[in-house]
Amino acid sequence: MGDYKGSCFCGAVEVTASGEPAAMGYCHCESCRHWSAGPVNAFTLWPPANVKITRGAGNVGSYAKTKHSIRKFCKTCGGHILTEHPGMGLTDVYAAILPKLEFAPGVHVHYQETVLRMKDGLPKQKDVPAELGGSGVTLAE
Repeated sequence: MGDYKGSCFCGAVEVTASGEPAAMGYCHCESCRHWSAGPVNAFTLWPPANVKITRGAGNVGSYAKTKHSIRKFCKTCGGHILTEHPGMGLTDVYAAILPKLEFAPGVHVHYQETVLRMKDGLPKQKDVPAELGGSGVTLAE
């Protein structure tokens, strides 16, 4: 347990996540792939009260393609910071911006949309776990 500090690409915006994440894993949905410009997005989900913008709050832009995900980024460099998921009651602080957090993924979500098959033995959820409002259906690797 601790405080994990991260920042956008240029460092103008800093974020601190406190405690331990509720979950960590990989998202394969088209929205995350498009947003991150990568084949998967490594996420760390936290209770919103445990995530604070600690520097540069006035420099944070926001974009909501849907009501399910409010994506936050630095207005200077465009670097991604976090995504709020109000319906799940969790905030995703991208694993890549928290260098001191030991990333220990436990699940793949939205695996039916994958463009990069991963054989790592972790559960592959068709969408998201049932407790987060998904089908709970697990797919084969």
